[in-house]
Amino acid sequence: MLNKTDKELRINGKFLYLRPINTEDIKGHYPSWMNDPQVTKFLESRFLDNSIENIRTFVENISKNPDILFLAIVVKEGNQHIGNIKLGPVNRHHRSAELGILIGEKNQWGKGYATEAIGILVRYAFEELKLHKITAGCYANNLGSMAAFKKVGFKEEGRRQSQFRFNGEYVDSVLLGIINPIS
Repeated sequence: MLNKTDKELRINGKFLYLRPINTEDIKGHYPSWMNDPQVTKFLESRFLDNSIENIRTFVENISKNPDILFLAIVVKEGNQHIGNIKLGPVNRHHRSAELGILIGEKNQWGKGYATEAIGILVRYAFEELKLHKITAGCYANNLGSMAAFKKVGFKEEGRRQSQFRFNGEYVDSVLLGIINPIS
């Protein structure tokens, strides 16, 4: 379903493009993002050992999975890698997948790039991969992430009460989804 051999894959948006993560990205800012508590405060990966070697292994393993697209988010102007976005694993039977996103460059927060990146990948998933539904989740107090998904058309489908421990308190997990209007 996913063309993992296409190293030339480039999915264009207005200000951004998405492309496969490469070894140069691992040598860049990506490891520092994963070790910045402010960047990872809403990610479960904050509990992992995010050494360069572990990130390299993660990228190599995820790149081998034919049901996952793991892409760099790149600002066209300046060709700057600012974050990552993942689609998958794809459930081929149900034609669905989960989407996750990280904007690691803090100086790029609040510029609408998460919304654009989500929109680019949703469009690709619906038009090219012919998926029926995409889901996502976030901490209830991650208002920026929730807003980005909702701007693209995701709807809140439910909540898991007190699912995550955050700064000594429990917060809900918000479950979001979007259905392909032409599937």
